[in-house]
Amino acid sequence: MRNTISFSKFFLPAAIISIAIAIFGVFGFIHHNGFNLGIDFQAGLIQEVQFAPTAFSLTYNGPGNASIYFSRTNIDIVVSGAGIDEITHSFAFSLYPTQAALASGLRAVEGINVLETAPSGISSSWLVQSAQSSPLLDANIPFSFHYLPPDASPVALEEVRASLLALGTVSVQELGTPAERRFMIRMEDRDLETSGSATVPAERIIRTLEDSFGQGSVAVTRSDYVGSRFSRNLTDQVGILVGLTLLLILAYTSIRFKLQYALGAVTGIVNDGIVIISFVVWSRMEFNTTTIAAILTILGYSINNTIVVFDRVRENRRIYPDDKLIDVINRSLTETLNRTLITTLTTILAVLALFLFTSGSMKDFALAIIVGLISGVYTSLFIASAVVNFWDIKTRDNKKDDEEVQLKLKATNPKEA
Repeated sequence: MRNTISFSKFFLPAAIISIAIAIFGVFGFIHHNGFNLGIDFQAGLIQEVQFAPTAFSLTYNGPGNASIYFSRTNIDIVVSGAGIDEITHSFAFSLYPTQAALASGLRAVEGINVLETAPSGISSSWLVQSAQSSPLLDANIPFSFHYLPPDASPVALEEVRASLLALGTVSVQELGTPAERRFMIRMEDRDLETSGSATVPAERIIRTLEDSFGQGSVAVTRSDYVGSRFSRNLTDQVGILVGLTLLLILAYTSIRFKLQYALGAVTGIVNDGIVIISFVVWSRMEFNTTTIAAILTILGYSINNTIVVFDRVRENRRIYPDDKLIDVINRSLTETLNRTLITTLTTILAVLALFLFTSGSMKDFALAIIVGLISGVYTSLFIASAVVNFWDIKTRDNKKDDEEVQLKLKATNPKEA
């Protein structure tokens, strides 16, 4: 028969550790002036940029209007207008494999002017479109195409942040892999107000980046403005979402078990949330929607593991009805220990692959999950079960006090006895 591990000996030390982590997290929150808020929770201008030099630019001074449509495999130019039959000129990269061939084909369209900037031998498949210009070609405003060769060296996130320091409070987040050289940049609302509009800061961001990395080296792939109402609503929704999650778990565990088990489960996942939030505060990881997703994922994983333990406790109480609850808890934790460790380790291995082979927000997501998985094991073994045991002790103490009161009443009133 398997020896029973006395987990209950560590209930009090674990409670002290949890309280210390909570205090440590609050201190870090105050010390660092809150979270390192990501782009999702800050009102202001959002720009997605890619560091890619200009390949060529187009202007149009022919009849009617010329619209350009760009995809991974081809470029289409649609000429239309009053009294003009709509004509689509398609340039597939398979037929125009180099910039020189593509530029030659584009010049064959009446009114199209091509200004080549990059070497003519670059591959057409390297082209990156900028969203900064309108898809409707103009005679005076060039529509730029950028290119990114496969062997381009990555741009460090720290260099991008350093180049934008002069603009004030600007958040920068890396997107995709380092080789893609893509970044999301946000300028907060209070900095936009000093400029008067959202378009001026957008231009300032590009000019500032080009001053550091070279003229024509930045392609804007997206430019949006997020109002303060939207970011505030998102923050409120996060609080409602987490609170609703806790209430649903409390209701579910109350129905499936007893109230003391429900409180133990909720206390456990609250402890997991505190551990992850404390880690996010002190590591200065960006607090964004990805972080929220990681927290909710851990809460779900942790409650699942806790319910497995509670199921075993309930089963063992039927098998050993005369045993104390603390002995049943120790036996149940011992019997589920292998399952808890094996499932957690296999999950960590999968998440570890994400952490090692990804970057940006996905890497932060994986790191938060790893911390949460470790916390989930600690919570299931020492926190949730400790609450159930503490409830049982208080119930027995109250019952004992009631019995003592009844005995005293009988002693003082023997006739009523």
